[in-house]
Amino acid sequence: MLKNISELTGSDALIKALEYEEVEGIFGLPGGANLPIYDSLYDSDIRHLLVRHEQNAAHMADGYARASRKPGVCFATSGPGATNLITGIATAIADSSPIIAITGQVASDMIGKDAFQECDIIGIATPVTKYTYQPLTSAEVPQVVKNSFHIATSGRPGPVLIDIPKNAQTEKMKMNFPTKPNIRKLQQLQTADLKAIDKAADLLLNAERPMIMTGGGVIISGAFKELQAVAEFLVSPVVSTFKGKGGFSETHYLSLGPIGMHGHVEANKLIIESDVLLAAGARFSDRSVGKWDEFGNEMTIIHADIDPSEIGKNKNADIGLIGDIKTTLSLLLSAMGKKAQKRQSEYEWINRVNEIKDIWRSKPLPAPREITGPRLLKKMREILPEACLVTTEVGQHQMWASLHFDVAEPGTFFTSTGLGTMGWGLPAAVGAKFARPDLPVIDIAGDGSVQMTESALATSVTEKLPVITVIFNNGMLGMVAQWQRLFYERKYIGVELQGIPDYVKIAEAYGAQGIRAQSMNEFEKALKNALNSDVATVIDVPINPDEDVFPFVVPNTALKDMVIA
Repeated sequence: MLKNISELTGSDALIKALEYEEVEGIFGLPGGANLPIYDSLYDSDIRHLLVRHEQNAAHMADGYARASRKPGVCFATSGPGATNLITGIATAIADSSPIIAITGQVASDMIGKDAFQECDIIGIATPVTKYTYQPLTSAEVPQVVKNSFHIATSGRPGPVLIDIPKNAQTEKMKMNFPTKPNIRKLQQLQTADLKAIDKAADLLLNAERPMIMTGGGVIISGAFKELQAVAEFLVSPVVSTFKGKGGFSETHYLSLGPIGMHGHVEANKLIIESDVLLAAGARFSDRSVGKWDEFGNEMTIIHADIDPSEIGKNKNADIGLIGDIKTTLSLLLSAMGKKAQKRQSEYEWINRVNEIKDIWRSKPLPAPREITGPRLLKKMREILPEACLVTTEVGQHQMWASLHFDVAEPGTFFTSTGLGTMGWGLPAAVGAKFARPDLPVIDIAGDGSVQMTESALATSVTEKLPVITVIFNNGMLGMVAQWQRLFYERKYIGVELQGIPDYVKIAEAYGAQGIRAQSMNEFEKALKNALNSDVATVIDVPINPDEDVFPFVVPNTALKDMVIA
């Protein structure tokens, strides 16, 4: 224990505990129930970044966590302040992102009495967090913070909520600041069984058509070098789930890009030809593999994941490798190396892969007009440096980004996949920029999605975190409109945005730079201008509202049934 002889209030203890955890910044919004916490924060070196809506605070903490691979912290007051965090918290748990959400609460003797701005945030948040705490005395606060950071980052990461009643913020008590968590059963990180590793190595080395499917776990663990080493040793093609996009450089000769509902044609075609599949930190989502009972029935599946509950949950595995994927891949590479054996049929398979890849990648993009979604993404890839961070909103633009924006440097592409949260990208970009101010940060946005959290521009401007937002503006809720075209006889309802608002004026109203680009030449100039700007930039690009995203694997169908156009 770190002993603190002097008495402290709970709010002072909270800030000191966050300092001990080396927290750099907090995204938040004050209110009556957390004012003591803010008063204590005033004298701290921890930076506070003021949001205009608490949902933005949670998304910014999430973006910070993904870009830094450290927990992001957000503050909110009680009642509506706390409930406004819930969408961001649910997004974080769906994508295994470690955030610490700290809310104020009415005094403990008022809980359950319908006090002003009281709500049971513990009950509300429990289903979408790894754990929740409500310390009832100030002396509990330091240990709760220590435990929360451990829980958020151990094993499969995720969000933790700490709800602090006002009396626990203001009362003074002698404090003990712990150096370790005191959780009764500390989660022990498993290491994959060596016999299973050895068997998996044999299967992969003897495979005729091995394939690696990389998921979000590779990015969370930072297992980029290990994954590449295994792929190159096996001369095995690599596909990614959407959450795993960017776990393996998409400019590498073994990359086939994303599979799934809006995956590359060649990736979807070739994965079903595989005889041995190594799923690395992936969960076999329906959006990735299509109809579960038709996927992988002819292949041997090796499933490596940190979360034991994922092994066999959606798809039965022949071998389960439980443990951190970085360690698991290192062990697997070592086991294969010791066998001093190369696959006998590596050239036959890679020739087949290259043949299919060449067929589909040589096809020109359909170009009925100068500006299309895919063309914009290709142009962005040409202009942007390899070392830039990219976030996306949710919708057609997100799927075009999956298909047409190749991630060159692993671990630089972030999106909301599990929950599919519209409005995630812009605040997440602000959080990512705070984590990595040295890199350009770009939010690929849709006009329907970005409206939900546009006030994040205020934080970007006032906190001098210049992010770039490129809006694919089709005047529609594009993905919903596409489904209405394909499945509901083009009966549009609730999707037409009618050209409102004017995003250039919105940007300028927030003190950002707004540019409208109506040709590819104008877009190129605008993006280069934004990269050199010291304020946030919004680039509004009108596109055709009838433009669809293809290929498309219709829900409840198999990858083999994908609609190509």
